[in-house]
Amino acid sequence: MELLQNIRNLQNVNTLSKHEQLVHGIIEAIDAGALVTGDKLPSINEMVQELGFARKTIVKAYEELKERGLVESKKLKGYYIISQETKVTLKIALLMYSFQRFQEEFYNTFRKELGKRFQIDVFFHHNNSGIFETIFSNIKGKYGMYVVAPIPIPKIRPLLVTIPPQKLLIIDRYLPMPKDYSYISQEFEENTYTKLVELLPKINRYEKMVLFFNDEADYPIGVFNAFNTFVETHGINGEVKEKYASGSLKKNHLYFFISDTFLWEVLRDAHNNDFSIGRDIGILSHNDHVVKQIIFGGITTISTDFNDMAKKAADHVKNGGTTQLITSLNLIKRNSL
Repeated sequence: MELLQNIRNLQNVNTLSKHEQLVHGIIEAIDAGALVTGDKLPSINEMVQELGFARKTIVKAYEELKERGLVESKKLKGYYIISQETKVTLKIALLMYSFQRFQEEFYNTFRKELGKRFQIDVFFHHNNSGIFETIFSNIKGKYGMYVVAPIPIPKIRPLLVTIPPQKLLIIDRYLPMPKDYSYISQEFEENTYTKLVELLPKINRYEKMVLFFNDEADYPIGVFNAFNTFVETHGINGEVKEKYASGSLKKNHLYFFISDTFLWEVLRDAHNNDFSIGRDIGILSHNDHVVKQIIFGGITTISTDFNDMAKKAADHVKNGGTTQLITSLNLIKRNSL
């Protein structure tokens, strides 16, 4: 078999360990076309018998090939070639909420920081636990690294702990995990409250403050809690609405958005009614991006730095180890308040 001969030829290369001889021999066989997608690799017992290597050495080599996304193991059937992209250093599953603008910003920076030798496959769960479970079941065991924005509910945790700690990075939303797991997450309640207090003099200029919050959407409950604590503590006339009704815009109201969907509707109505943003009505938004820097003289935002989060995530993937960070929220003051 050409594969076994490739490996035997590499035994004369003193700089390669036995597990590296196996990895390079299999990669050479893939590059030469001797192994193609769907082919079964020799079993561990066959490799032990043919090469005389220890079982743990062969398992280590096969596991590295799995991490590169070249091989997958099928229970009771063995190891199979699933990709011929041998130039990939590591195959990464990136599981996110949806392709909103700020998450697109995270992906673009993450992709840029990792470079071409890392393959990133992106999946979206849309805050639906059923979709999350289906995706997770389909991708489990096929990637060398999992970067996951979890739905912060108890039923998701048992799924995630089936992935070894060194192969999982939690991003964006915080979910309590065993102490050896890594995360780069946001904290919403305390951070949002602190930023609202900083804005108190401007908020007091308005007759009413309205937060748009929907329990069934992917909105962080911490923002809702922070808002309620803030208006109660500081005597603000506050209200929570599930959605914005077109044409209901009122002067001397401050509107606070988590989702950009209602933000654009309010800005459209403000334009149609010739309301001045920052004078007739106030606008405050979560999650900054370049458009909010420009429109209507700039929208004030409370936001994490998704570029920085992506850079830290890429560093973790490249360097390994344990990363446990709670990112801060930035208050970016512009003309909308």
